[in-house]
Amino acid sequence: MPAARASSRRSRIRRGTVFAATGLLLLTAAPGASTAPEGRAGPAWTGSWTTGVTVASAGTGQTGFTDTTIRQVVHLSVGGSELRLRLSNVFGTSPLRIGAATVAVQHAEGGSRVDEDTLRQVRFGGERMTTIPIGAEWVSDPIDLTVADGANLTVSLHLPGPTGPLTQHRAAFATNWTTPGNETAAEGTGFTPLGTSWYLLDGVDARTVSAGSAVFFGDSITDGANTTVDRNYRYPDRVAARVLAKPERAEYGVLNTGIGGARLLTDQGPAGQSAMARFDRDVSGQSGVRAVVLLLGINDIGGTRGAVAAEDLISVHRQFIARAKSLGLKVYGATLLPFEGAGYYTPEGEADRQALNKFIRTSGEYDGVIDFDRATGDPAQPTRLNPAYDAGDHLHPNDAGMEAMAAVVPVDRLVR
Repeated sequence: MPAARASSRRSRIRRGTVFAATGLLLLTAAPGASTAPEGRAGPAWTGSWTTGVTVASAGTGQTGFTDTTIRQVVHLSVGGSELRLRLSNVFGTSPLRIGAATVAVQHAEGGSRVDEDTLRQVRFGGERMTTIPIGAEWVSDPIDLTVADGANLTVSLHLPGPTGPLTQHRAAFATNWTTPGNETAAEGTGFTPLGTSWYLLDGVDARTVSAGSAVFFGDSITDGANTTVDRNYRYPDRVAARVLAKPERAEYGVLNTGIGGARLLTDQGPAGQSAMARFDRDVSGQSGVRAVVLLLGINDIGGTRGAVAAEDLISVHRQFIARAKSLGLKVYGATLLPFEGAGYYTPEGEADRQALNKFIRTSGEYDGVIDFDRATGDPAQPTRLNPAYDAGDHLHPNDAGMEAMAAVVPVDRLVR
């Protein structure tokens, strides 16, 4: 890059219970469950965005990058007066060098362009460059950038490489971008589409006054499979929109750790580790976490064509509940959505789904129950998705279905 061009770019960087369609919520007593902090004196770090990460899948995730800038766009929930990035080399096979990093609010026209007035350089221990050891997660220094609630944040990373296989999130349902060399400070017109996976980035925290954060833990339904790319129609995004419409003192971060293909019982490679194997990273490791919603198990059922024992699924739910409550978190069970007509549906699998949903609804072990089954089912044939909410595969909700799911989440009481 010519020196004059580099100088001009540097000058622009500033340092510095049951809840269903009826709307009724029944809560059981929650011994030890945390409540929102009273008398908050000032801002604290709160998770604003996250994703569940996995080993690399075939293609770019396996081959990695050499002397390349990747520009990734994430949709924040709560904003704040400062930010910090969370990067991951958890599944990397070699130390990961970061040559430079920047953040900026995405340009109003979208795409790879940024609002240049918001461009900030990211530092790690005061340095522009850093190396993340194999298996490690890395947190940046605080970034002096005020961002609004619900902002689209652009994160640019220069990777000198060769990186080798990357820690990734395979199905982001967001377009990301790439260009050769170190172009982290570029306005963005020279980038080309990279695809719809996130690499290395697994969290953004905001410094703000809030009631904490809530984690939505699940599989491809939580991940937003089959929703419109770049529209942020994953159901946790729609929950966040409801939360952010509340008075500021009632806001909290909404964090999505759904992974397409994930299961309760078994590791699935690029479709994620089993539920308890990733609990510490995807739940307890999140900044300001106060509640978690568990929607998981349909892939265990469908993937085995109903051969899995419902008791085994319930045992993982009980472990999840116990772990969450031991940390003072509120934990909500979400019923599995209807799936008759899906490619891996069987009558035996339906029996497992009904058994697990009965446990979630009636055991009293959760702090509350969110009944997505009833909210999304076809009134004329409850074992199928409502046709108005079906993305076409009889398993995943479409954009309207995601809205229907979000509408039955008890946003006023979730973290309290």
